[in-house]
This record gives sequence, C-alpha cells and structure tokens, in this order.
Amino acid sequence: MSLRFKTVIGVALIEALLLALLIVTVMSYQRTSAEEALLKRATTTATLFATTTKDPLLSLDLASLDAFSRELMTNPDLLYVRVLAEDGQVYSEAGAVELLNRTFSEDLHLDDVTDGVFDASATIQEGGIAYGHVELGFDTGSIQNIIAETRNNGIGIAVIEMGLVALFSLMLGTYLTRQLEVLRSSAKQISTGDYTGQIPITSKDEIAEVASAFNRMSQALLESQQTRDKYEEDLRELNHTLEERVERRTAKINTQIAELQNANRKIEETQAKLIQSEKLASVGQLAAGVAHEINNPIGFVRSNLATLDDYINVYQTLIDNYRSMNSLQGEALEARRQEIASIEKSEDLDYINEDIKDLLKDCRDGTSRVKDIVSGLRDFSHMGGKGRDLCDLNACISSTLKIVVNGLKKKCDVITDLQDIPMIIANQGEVNQILMNLLVNAGQAIDESGSIGVSTSVKDNMALVTVSDTGSGIDPANIEKLFDPFFTTKPVGEGTGLGLAISYGIIQDHGGDIDVKSELGVGTTFTISLPLPDEQDNELPIAA
Repeated sequence: MSLRFKTVIGVALIEALLLALLIVTVMSYQRTSAEEALLKRATTTATLFATTTKDPLLSLDLASLDAFSRELMTNPDLLYVRVLAEDGQVYSEAGAVELLNRTFSEDLHLDDVTDGVFDASATIQEGGIAYGHVELGFDTGSIQNIIAETRNNGIGIAVIEMGLVALFSLMLGTYLTRQLEVLRSSAKQISTGDYTGQIPITSKDEIAEVASAFNRMSQALLESQQTRDKYEEDLRELNHTLEERVERRTAKINTQIAELQNANRKIEETQAKLIQSEKLASVGQLAAGVAHEINNPIGFVRSNLATLDDYINVYQTLIDNYRSMNSLQGEALEARRQEIASIEKSEDLDYINEDIKDLLKDCRDGTSRVKDIVSGLRDFSHMGGKGRDLCDLNACISSTLKIVVNGLKKKCDVITDLQDIPMIIANQGEVNQILMNLLVNAGQAIDESGSIGVSTSVKDNMALVTVSDTGSGIDPANIEKLFDPFFTTKPVGEGTGLGLAISYGIIQDHGGDIDVKSELGVGTTFTISLPLPDEQDNELPIAA
C-alpha cells in the first residue's frame, strides 16, 4: 500500500471519526438543551399557573379560572390546560378535546413522550395544604423537527467535508511521495557510507527545508564519525562511576522528599487545628447569644406559670366548694355560699380572670420568641453541604443578625438598609459565616457605643453587601495584611487570625471580591460583591 493511499485513507478515517464524534456531540447537546429548556418551561409555566389559579380555586371563582385557562392557551406550543380539585373534579379546561379526554400521565423526560405531547402538572396549595392541581400539555413536534433538521444538515456537511478532505489528501500525498522518493534515494546512498551526495533544492517549502537539513546531516555525519570513537571511550569511562553517583543522588532526593512530606503534613495538621479553633470560637459566640436570648422569654414564662399555678389552686378550691353544695341544705348550704363569696372577694376573682388572659398571652409570646430564635439559628446553620443553590442575601443577613444581635445591642445600634435584590447562586451556610465574621468584628471594633450599618444593593451585575461600623478603625499599615492567614490585631488568645482569611477564600471561590476602607478613629467599611446569575439561565426571584 503506497504512502499516498495511506494518507488519503488515514486522513479520511480520522476526519470521519471526528465528524461523527462532532455530530453525535452536537446532537446530544442539542437534545439535552432542548429537553432542559422544555422541562424548565413546563415546570415554570405549571408552577406560575398553579399560583395564578390558587385564589380563584379557593373562592370557586370558575369564571376567572376559565379566563386564566383561555389566556394561557395563547402561549405557543401549549395544547391543553386543565384545573382540577384535589378529589379529581374538573373546574376548568381548554385546548384539544382529544387530549383532554385521554388519561393524564405526567412526563418527566423528553424520552417519556410517545404521543408528541409533553404532559406536566403542579400542585395548588396554601399553607402546605393541597387544594388541587393543574395539568398542561406542550407540543414537542417543533423540538423533534429541529433535532431532525440539525441531524440531516450535519450529515450533509460531513459528507461534503469528507470529499474535500479526501481530494486534498490525494493531492498532498502525490506531492509528498514524489519528494520522499528523492530523500529515499539519498538515504540509501548515505547508508553505503557515501556522505558526499547532496539533494537538489528546487522549492521553498518544508520539503526544501528537510532537504537542506538532510544535506547538512550528511556533512555532519562525516564529522561525527571522526569523533564518535572518542565519545564512546569517554562514555565507557563515565559508565563506571555513573551508577554510583545516581544512587547517591537518588538517596539524597528521597531523604529530602520525606522531610518535605513530613513538614507539609505538620503544616496541614496545624492549619486544620487553627481552622477548627476558629469554628469553635464562632460556635461559642453563637451559644452565648442564643442562651441569653432564650433565657429571657423562658424566665418570664416560668414566672407566669407559677402565678397561673396559684390561680388554678383558687379555682380548684372554688370548684370543690361548688360541688359540695349539692349535698348541703338549709343553713349549711347558706354557710357554704357565704364561704364561697368570701373566697371570691378575698382572692379578687375578677382580677384573676383578667390577669389569666394576659399571662397566657405573655406565655404564647415568649414561646413564639423562643421558636423564632431556634428558627433563626436553624436558618443560619443551614450549610447545604458543598452544594450551592439560589440564596437570598437579605434572608442570610436577617438570620445572622438574630444570632449576633444580643452581643451587639449592648453597645451599638444596628441599622439595616436591605434593598430588593435578585437571589444569587451560593452556599447559604458559607455566606452566613462571612456575615457573622464581619458583624462580630464590627462589634468588637466599637469600644463603648456606636452603630453598625448593613445594606444591600446591585451594581454592574454584582450583588453588594456593605457592613460598616463607627469603631476605632484600622491602621493603614495593616490594611494589606487583613486577609493574610493568622494575621490579627487582637490580643494573644482572643483571635486566630483566620476569620477574614477564611471569608476571603469563600468569596473568591464564589467568584466575588471584598473591599475594605477604614479611617482611624472614624470607622471601617467592608463591601462584599458577589456575581448575579445570568438572567438567561434562571428566572430569578427577588430577595425579600
């Protein structure tokens, strides 16, 4: 088989394989993208329609349900829509009759569609209670047509490109084989020991450069032959000592590697202990704040319960007296009535009746406060593993403030200015950790009294969180060192110097940045910027 034929066949096979792989990849990507777009559209439409029809369904406003159904049918590729109660009763429907009369079976993937209709549904619920659901059908014909058209176009382009590549390979192979024949002839001449042959150079392409190099090689071979014997002798001498030197060098390198591994392991262990110390310090601050916040309402709830216990004893005494009246007559009955009247007067029963209501209300308020604190702690500590999801920055700020506000309110006022901003894609627990670090640092920077400001805004497709304080400020010489691991201006034993370093690493990992401005005796402002998701990828809700 000639080189020219090998070139044509080889290039054609490689091209065919690459084109086939490209077509398969493009088709797979397009089908996946189409399926994701269809699933997102179906889920979003069903959820929004369920939300829209919730109030009419709860109030049985059938006219509004029909109007919403007809309006939804104006969407392209939507074949039918139906609103049902939880018991299966149909309240409203619109679209193709034959599709509405068939048995509904929800589709989860595009491959599940066998009738050209992608069926989706959503539950209509209020307060966690399902009152009904909506069913919708989307036409998948346009998606299938696009996929088929793309496949056909890809195959056609592949066939044309393979033909052109084959023609070019044939021409290239012919030219190369003609030039290689000259090189082969000269190589045979050199193989016989004749180094005087020279290849004529008639072009200025890479083949000419090879020929020129070949000529230089033949000249160099003659010179090399003369020095080869000398080199061989030198190599034989070096071989005697090379193995010993290699062994010594290898042993030294292995020793150095072991020392480096041991030092690196010790550094990692030290870093892990310091990071754990920082986490434990945060947990201690959380525990102190939560304990104080919970003890306050629990204290007056216990006090109220003690008073309620005394009131219950009064009621039990009266009830016992009332029950005993059934077995008394005459003077004994009258004496018992007077005794009851005396108890009611001495205990001030009217006051007890009114006070019980206030005591019970205070107890309910206290337990609600404890519930809110526990709920805030749960929201704050929700780490979500390593994964990221839609994150409400305003909610993160609120939950973090619930945890640290007890330690802040003793000496400073917390002023919030939370704007309506889109949600971001982030790890909520890590965001809470950053916010807590900045708020605690701001509180520690204030000696006796001052204020802390927390605000959110949007600028240049970035969500901004600003934490400012009226504390002592930071020395300009220390600004550049703030985010260095283990750097701290706090006294020994009061800080690890890892808080801001860890926060900086989390922000960088989220694709954001942090900026600090400070003036001694005036205060400090930290500004966190985190990227907003692309609007084309998510229908983003607005943060509360």
